[in-house]
Amino acid sequence: MLMSAQHATLLIVDIQSRLAPAIHDSQRIVDNCIWLAQVAARMDVPVVVTEHCPDKIGTTVAALKAVTGAAHYVAKQHFSAQAEGCLAGTEVERRRQVIVCGTEAHVCVQQTALDLRWAGKEVFVVADASGSRDPLNRDLAFERMRQHGIEIVAREMVAFEWLRRGGTALFSAVNREFIR
Repeated sequence: MLMSAQHATLLIVDIQSRLAPAIHDSQRIVDNCIWLAQVAARMDVPVVVTEHCPDKIGTTVAALKAVTGAAHYVAKQHFSAQAEGCLAGTEVERRRQVIVCGTEAHVCVQQTALDLRWAGKEVFVVADASGSRDPLNRDLAFERMRQHGIEIVAREMVAFEWLRRGGTALFSAVNREFIR
């Protein structure tokens, strides 16, 4: 199935100030989450951001927060945002597709993605915008999620599927602003 801007929500999981520095290749993960949030905003795709125990791990990193001001922010204590119910009332609940990125891939991302899939959502995890402290844990999480029907994608796959076609003003704007 293709990802659709009209049916999708971007869910950014736990890109937080005290956790991000410990993530393998963290700057690339943060940059790619920012990129996805900017593309989502340009294409009117709603964004939901989770923060796991923000009093202990810190809030969303400043650079990401700067581009997600209109996002729906939710704090959580369970690893799975879906299990905790904090996604109720957000666009994640209202739309059928959830594009997930964030940290850690083998903990909060995986548990949230699996719970969303079991709740009947079409779930896509963005590999180049998701990470863990140890790359092995990230890779095992991707493999496990794939076995449960979750599609593992790249950020440009998301953008081009949301765009659907070239030759439009939106394509030209997104291509000029974000595709490098």
